[in-house]
Amino acid sequence: MKYDLTVTIDKASGFCFGVVYAIDMAEDILDNEDYLYCLGDIVHNDEEVKRLTDKGLRIIDHEQLQTLQNEKVLIRAHGEAPSTYKLALENQLTLIDASCPVVLKLQNRIKNSHDDDEQILIFGKHGHAEVVGLQGQTDGKAIVFQDIAELDDTDLPAKFTLYSQTTKSTDKFYQIKDELLSRGYEVKANDTICRQVSNRYGDLEKFVVNFDSIVFVSGKKSSNGKVLYDVCKKYNTNSHFISNVEEIDFKWFSPGDKVGICGATSTPMWLMEEVKTFLLDH
Repeated sequence: MKYDLTVTIDKASGFCFGVVYAIDMAEDILDNEDYLYCLGDIVHNDEEVKRLTDKGLRIIDHEQLQTLQNEKVLIRAHGEAPSTYKLALENQLTLIDASCPVVLKLQNRIKNSHDDDEQILIFGKHGHAEVVGLQGQTDGKAIVFQDIAELDDTDLPAKFTLYSQTTKSTDKFYQIKDELLSRGYEVKANDTICRQVSNRYGDLEKFVVNFDSIVFVSGKKSSNGKVLYDVCKKYNTNSHFISNVEEIDFKWFSPGDKVGICGATSTPMWLMEEVKTFLLDH
């Protein structure tokens, strides 16, 4: 059966500048050297990670980092806690710091708040690399929560400072702020959500309504991917989440359908192009 699909890629989708910066730095080094260590997945997309590991990128965790001496190590866009930089000095490691400028600015703001003895709350995903780096600015004293319900059993002070992981939903952040204010807390709220990410919500809303179905391409580990997929699903119920072409099910489509392809800030354009070619070939 030939589907004769019309397929369009959302030009606003794909890597944000922080990810582009980190990958460019890695590729520049791998063009001249056989290998480069990277602390954690360079991007939350398994297909892109595989492409780069095939070029010589070696993904390590913090435990493995402690055993390295006199090596180059890439810090990815998510940023790192101060303890990582301290260890690098002790082990004579050369850090190639590709921390996203938006994340670095947020780390500084959180550190300043902590130095001013403010109690800090961070709206973010537990264990996420960026959030671990942010919490590290406070010697682990910041309270991290993914959902406001987590705070119900937490003994909060009357006054605190609220920050957010850079890739969280702006709407959700302001809902949380308003809810905490309504509970009588004095909240100093800092909207630290990256506008390159949050502006995509509006772009996606406009994009997805033009199609019979949407194929959203993202790594399953991507926080941003989950948020943006929810936007797709809200404005086009016939939206489907995939990580690679093997996950496409043609039951989603009818012959002659208009299909839109979009992705997360961690989704490479080459992968969306691959999905488009696959759909057009059927």
